[in-house]
Amino acid sequence: MDSIEIGLWVTGGLLVLVVLGMRVAFAAAFAGVVGLIWIFWSRKGYDASELGWAMTVAIKTAGQVPHGKVASQALSLIPTFILIGYLAYYAGLTKALFEAAKRWIAWVPGGLAVSTVFATAGFAAVSGASVATAAVFARIAIPEMLKVGYDRRFAAGVVAAGGTLASLIPPSAILVIYAIIVEQDVGKLLLAGFIPGVVSAFIYAGLIIILALTIKGFGPPVTGFTWRQRMQSLPPALPILAVVVIIIFFVYNPFGGDAWGTPTEGGAVGAFIVFLMALWHGMRWPELKDALIETAKLSTMIFAIIWGVLIYVRFLGFADLPGAFADWITSLDQAPMLTLIMILLAYAVLGMFMDAIGMLLLTLPVVFPAVMALNGGPFVTAEESAFGMNGTMCAIWFGILVVKMAEFCLITPPIGLNCFVVAGVRPDISVQDVFRGVMPFFLADAVTIATLVAFPSIVLWLPSLA
Repeated sequence: MDSIEIGLWVTGGLLVLVVLGMRVAFAAAFAGVVGLIWIFWSRKGYDASELGWAMTVAIKTAGQVPHGKVASQALSLIPTFILIGYLAYYAGLTKALFEAAKRWIAWVPGGLAVSTVFATAGFAAVSGASVATAAVFARIAIPEMLKVGYDRRFAAGVVAAGGTLASLIPPSAILVIYAIIVEQDVGKLLLAGFIPGVVSAFIYAGLIIILALTIKGFGPPVTGFTWRQRMQSLPPALPILAVVVIIIFFVYNPFGGDAWGTPTEGGAVGAFIVFLMALWHGMRWPELKDALIETAKLSTMIFAIIWGVLIYVRFLGFADLPGAFADWITSLDQAPMLTLIMILLAYAVLGMFMDAIGMLLLTLPVVFPAVMALNGGPFVTAEESAFGMNGTMCAIWFGILVVKMAEFCLITPPIGLNCFVVAGVRPDISVQDVFRGVMPFFLADAVTIATLVAFPSIVLWLPSLA
């Protein structure tokens, strides 16, 4: 049995473990270690006396992964981005943001739901975690929508879907993870996510307005706010804009010249500023402790998944499965764009059974080289490429597409994590009701993905300026 066959058997076993319910971190680490033992033992002809040697080498190889990869400076962005979100909640920025959105937007059909979408988009700009965004607005927005007569299922669905915008709009933890796995520039990827995230928010809002116009009593507009009240709502929400500007300026200096700092430094400065705002708004030790504990919990979960999956990735390197998959993809007798669409559809199916981060970490080591080969390789020029862009831009474009697919997976049954979070915060709304409420947003996500595939410039314009 050659290394490719071993890779396929171990990967199949990993998928079985995940489907059976084992956590992705543990399943990937276990599969990776077993695969490494198998690979090394096969090189000794399966000699029984060499099994101990194979196990020793495999465990040492796997043991180098956690520190060697996770010590990367870029990964320090993840806890700072998550901390920004939790501190912003305790600073009262989320309530101020929702109130401003309500006063300015709620007069349109489906106004409160549309306000919720744009408020979640604004909060996503200071929170790198979709789960945190969904949890925060489940407390703030759902009661407001229920007061004016929204269906509880749709109200919950709006919050769950709106929370996914944190995956694209920078700062985004999942974009950082993508950048680390495929070894691309974190700053350019964060810039690339901004316009697609805004486009996705507008498509969500358009869907809500259409539903409100076609279904009687679906989402009554909320009126009665004076221009003075609207203007008064802006100053409390402006700190959100300030934090976003600071982070973007650190990533990309719009005045020309070198950037003001690294994305990691930008995230740290943003967290410090939001911390000062939270203190100014009355945050005390109990609230700070809760923010730190929630940040630690979510960061630990993400890092545990990264550790486990990177052990599996190390095994894939020895098995040469990514290279074999790339060769197979490029040998298909069909248009490269059709192959890319099939890959995105496969992500939609896989996301029904895996969480977003685990799905990307498990698949990218194999899929990313294949997509790059499909375009013509990492060093191809735009003129010679299949998708009309050079290798660097293709990596960024595919990253935004695959992260948008990960957003989609956050609301698809039976694993959709955002839906479980909303149901957990609102015990009066069942998980089944939340899943029913997000169904209209499947169509909106499909339109968004099709738009990004058809018009890559939406993704690539900002990174091209950098």
